Amino acid sequence: MYQKHGQDFGLMPKLWMGLVKIFVGRNPSLYSCQSVLPTLPLPSLDDTLQRYLKTVRPLYNDEEYERVVTDWWEKFVYLRGRSPIMVNSNFYGLDAVFIRPTMKQTARAANIVCATFKYRTELELQQMKPLMVQNLIPLCSSQYERQFNTVRIPGAETDRIVHYPDSHHIAVYHKGRWYQVFMYYKAKLLEPCELQIQLDEIIRDETPPADGEEHLAALTAGDRALWATARESFFRSGCNRSSLAAIEKAAFVLILEDTEFEIGRDSQRFGKQICKAFTDMHALFEEQTGST
Repeated sequence: MYQKHGQDFGLMPKLWMGLVKIFVGRNPSLYSCQSVLPTLPLPSLDDTLQRYLKTVRPLYNDEEYERVVTDWWEKFVYLRGRSPIMVNSNFYGLDAVFIRPTMKQTARAANIVCATFKYRTELELQQMKPLMVQNLIPLCSSQYERQFNTVRIPGAETDRIVHYPDSHHIAVYHKGRWYQVFMYYKAKLLEPCELQIQLDEIIRDETPPADGEEHLAALTAGDRALWATARESFFRSGCNRSSLAAIEKAAFVLILEDTEFEIGRDSQRFGKQICKAFTDMHALFEEQTGST
């Protein structure tokens, strides 16, 4: 594990890989290799500190530089970043752009959502195999659980990650309105056709948005300190608090687009969708033509 890149495996790495192969078996569960992973190899403490201080020096004035003691990546680079996360740290993926199983928006969305819940169940039951380098060296799987039931909560100086043990609903956005859609009936996951009926009802709903409801998600796309201030000022109690909690405690967010969007021609317009994208959580965008 500690050999330099490009070198042949020595005796000890070969023995370690052999033991991993023996003890994890042919079909390892997702988290079964966590206990055999070694700690991340680091240079000496003095060398590490000097390199770290040299790296962060341009970011601080003299006073701030003297009191820099913090975790480097998640707690500082990621959670302490105050700039909008939509364009600075969030990532996205695209569906099969030119192949669409259906052109019906709610049918495609229902299938994607139900398949995603089944994938979540596989993660919870550790039925997925861990990623392995050369089918021998396991990679860390700890971040898998944060794909669902997880929200980034804004703070004045630093954000925090909150992960809920479980969630039985999704938050759906359409034409400025938010809906809480439960995914289980009598402890059984809904079938795609059952979920589609509910999504069709949402599409047909002509109820106007409540005051502030339409642009709620835009708060998550701006400066993090401003979002923290707004959250403290307007979401401390009452309907606002419970409504925001219903979104943040969802398994994930589904946005049903109400305008046509064509990849390539309209890609530059995506930046205008900030009032829809709840960027603090895992979100799925479903276009009118059935593309996710």
